[in-house]
Amino acid sequence: MINLQKGQRIEIGLSKVGVGLGWDPNKSTGYDFDLDASAFMLGENGKLPQDEFFVFYNNPLSPDSAVESSGDDMTGGNSDGGDDETLSVDLTKIDARIKEIIFTVTIHKAEERRQNFGQVRNSYIRIYNAVSDEEIARYDLDEDFSVETAVEFGRLYKRNGEWKFEAVGQGYKGGLQFFVDKYVG
Repeated sequence: MINLQKGQRIEIGLSKVGVGLGWDPNKSTGYDFDLDASAFMLGENGKLPQDEFFVFYNNPLSPDSAVESSGDDMTGGNSDGGDDETLSVDLTKIDARIKEIIFTVTIHKAEERRQNFGQVRNSYIRIYNAVSDEEIARYDLDEDFSVETAVEFGRLYKRNGEWKFEAVGQGYKGGLQFFVDKYVG
């Protein structure tokens, strides 16, 4: 595994990658923790070419079929120690208008439930080679983003015809709406 630092970039040289999000069930705040992995497929202007290029639990497949969500795990109970939600990316199918894909993780209803990543046990997000399952980068969310409710994990971007990955690792307060406001339209 390559341990990427924030801002570090690598050529991935792969056609299929996965983004896995995992956490353990926990009701310490009186509510389940519902973490969500999302992908924003952006054009040249840093915005979605059309709304359907925002892939998340309510829109599980991009229009070009290149990015697919495994669906919504509302408790972290889908797996024991493994990925609870996955985004699968086939770089060979990506629409020509798409220049980068931003991967985010957010806590559903974080403000209402008074939750943040520091309260979620064993939470992480990782990107990996979907063929060999070899991990490329990983962040432990409960350690790195203790008070945040939204994290821009990383981005795939196209440079000179090659897809590269950059570890962004930027935390925010504001949940999924923060990213929708930033990247939609």
